[in-house]
Amino acid sequence: MREGRCDLLVIGSGAGGLSAAVTAAHLGLKVIVAEKDPQFGGTTAWSGGWMWLPRNPLAVEAGIVEPIDEPLNYLRHELGERFDEARARAFLDAAPRMVQFFRAKTALRFIDGNAIPDFHGRTPHASTGGRSLCAAPFDGRRLGARIADLKPPLPETTLWGMGIASGAELRHFLNAMRKPASFWYVTKRVMAHWKDLLLHRRGMRLVNGNALVTALAASAFEVGVDIRTRSPARRLLRDGERVTGAVLHTPDGPIEVHAARGVLLACGGFPHDTERKRALLPHAPTGTEHWSAASRGNTGDGLRLGESAGARVGTDGLQAAALAPVSLVPQRDGSFAHFPHLIERAKPGLIMVRADGQRFANEADSYHDVMQALLRATPAGQPVQAWLVCDHSFMRHYGLGAAKPAPMPLGPMLANGYLKRGRTLAELAHVCGIAADGLERTVQRYNAMALAGKDEDFAKGETPYNRMQGDATFAAERGWSNACMGPLERGPFYAVRVVAGSLGTFAGLKVNAQAQVLGEHGQPIPGLYAGGNDMDSMMAGHYPAGGITLGPAMTFGWIAAHHASNRPLPV
Repeated sequence: MREGRCDLLVIGSGAGGLSAAVTAAHLGLKVIVAEKDPQFGGTTAWSGGWMWLPRNPLAVEAGIVEPIDEPLNYLRHELGERFDEARARAFLDAAPRMVQFFRAKTALRFIDGNAIPDFHGRTPHASTGGRSLCAAPFDGRRLGARIADLKPPLPETTLWGMGIASGAELRHFLNAMRKPASFWYVTKRVMAHWKDLLLHRRGMRLVNGNALVTALAASAFEVGVDIRTRSPARRLLRDGERVTGAVLHTPDGPIEVHAARGVLLACGGFPHDTERKRALLPHAPTGTEHWSAASRGNTGDGLRLGESAGARVGTDGLQAAALAPVSLVPQRDGSFAHFPHLIERAKPGLIMVRADGQRFANEADSYHDVMQALLRATPAGQPVQAWLVCDHSFMRHYGLGAAKPAPMPLGPMLANGYLKRGRTLAELAHVCGIAADGLERTVQRYNAMALAGKDEDFAKGETPYNRMQGDATFAAERGWSNACMGPLERGPFYAVRVVAGSLGTFAGLKVNAQAQVLGEHGQPIPGLYAGGNDMDSMMAGHYPAGGITLGPAMTFGWIAAHHASNRPLPV
């Protein structure tokens, strides 16, 4: 068998793996990144790209200064008995320095989230902003020929393959048919994208998670990191208890890669591992009743590799997955794409109901909270599913899931059965299999509450996070006082079915505060690290804020690289 050598072998190419790879290379190590898929980027490339990084330099520069005890106590209240102070302190202490490192040493640039609140505004020490960052838009041409190896954004969340950044850019696209300034902004973006398609066969202005991956990959290439695609790791190499490398199955045959400083597992968790889902997700008793929006290549490889070296997978979290409502989008080959519903649920004029026609949650709450509410509301033995329901005005302004707003046609999504339509609520209920009387009563009550501006059932629109996700400007133009509530009045009416899904998984390999994987007796396994969703989440199955996956992934990747390099973290 052929052999190769490096200092650090990183298995997986999402944010956690690439953060470690770039950092280690800057610290003088020779690094190989092995990716099983044909393209690098993993689920990060499909994500919104937001990172929860309290006390970050961009917030401080804007005057948002808070002691470490503020986010620490927020996590303490949120996580309760599952709070791990050692890891929480390590993360919160290192996060600002990690951001400064990437700003100073790499191609990665950030945009601030200084107006983005934590999810749970009623929890003590929750913040109304300053704890989030996103990757700034990035020019894909900087990758040169390697742009072909980059996983593009999830097609269903794009417009002709063009990623749309959250915030101001998304508002321009939603208002393109209503406001001249937005129309011209969108026209210029679309024309530039079509030019890129003509010249490069893909968009080159990259945003969100695609920008994060591209900036990290460009930085990796610039310092000599070797990123190999189509190279799954099949077996770890060991010298006694120490992990010393792995066997990769490459297009040219198997190769033993010997890693002097160790191996970091960052394979994206187990969102598409049927057996692990069956064991850890109670709502998926056969492992097939859960539809994750994570990358299809994330099939639990890292967890199995870790277990082969004596590692333990954490099973004591509140939830084993980062839950989200997902809709199934029919594809031409008979398969289904998994669309995560992250944006439209909080906009005014939409409700979410079960088959009985009743609401069961505050639709504007976080995706994780909404899905937990659906799990609680679903009687034992019944399928976990619900319907997003809106009227024609909402449909043409915001769209619904993968069905785009005006001027995009609805015909294809109606024809393939993804989008349901009825001239009346009763007709829509019949098409969807919803109890018509229940739906009509729910809409009647909801419309009255929307006009009054107060959700007496689920307090929709009453937290900073709800209001940020809503649309106060659109609501005010129509005389509605609640940014998240508007009546469903004008037919035809539309619905999309959502099922139990996730953005990824939380349960992973047990680690310490240096990202070292722990063995059966809680001792570090020499030479073995975990990152990203292969690491047991420090949030222990809770979801206190947006970006609590990518923020720790970037930070603990940075920490692991320093530990593997025998270098102290910079002050």
